[in-house]
Amino acid sequence: MDAIQQALPAADVLVVDDNSPDGTGGWCDRRAAEDARLHVIHRAGKLGLGSATIAAFAWGLENGYARIATMDADWSHAPGALPDLVRLADTVDVAIGSRYCPGGRIEGWPLSRRVASGLMNRLTRLLLRSPARDASGAFRVYRAGVLRQIDLSAISETGYAYLEEILWRLHHAGASVGEAPITFRDRRAGASKVSLREVTGKLRLLWRCGLRSP
Repeated sequence: MDAIQQALPAADVLVVDDNSPDGTGGWCDRRAAEDARLHVIHRAGKLGLGSATIAAFAWGLENGYARIATMDADWSHAPGALPDLVRLADTVDVAIGSRYCPGGRIEGWPLSRRVASGLMNRLTRLLLRSPARDASGAFRVYRAGVLRQIDLSAISETGYAYLEEILWRLHHAGASVGEAPITFRDRRAGASKVSLREVTGKLRLLWRCGLRSP
């Protein structure tokens, strides 16, 4: 929270808490009582990253924000990179903090995960005609206007595959996409939620949407 506000003093912060067992929701409630720039959505249980992001989009659009940024809260995404993404969003509809554009880096991942992620992104570009080198990263800034051009309720993936799906839908709606290099660092604490089920979901999405791509 403090790092985000240091990088973007005028930004408001929304936390979508899926009843996290680490006390995130309670900490956010206490902080929000003292800081009007922090807002919290509480949900009953683990409903998936995709549905949490769609809930955040809906909240941001309802409250009239011009831009909506998304990022991981485990320090994988450096808040200090936010100003560059916001500036990029002045010229494109979707600004992506990219691990795979020139200058992008990954720190702390084993070779196996680097290879798997790189192959998945190449496959995404091939099958979905994606304009992004990094279609699976969650560090993004969206213009609110372009989010209004698609039916958010039609996004079917609730897990990590929503990242590719929403780019696919935005691309077909005519959205422009740009990338700024970031250094992605493996999480400071906790374990990755990437599982065989998530990988299967991504492959299913690529097959389904790839058949519908021109």
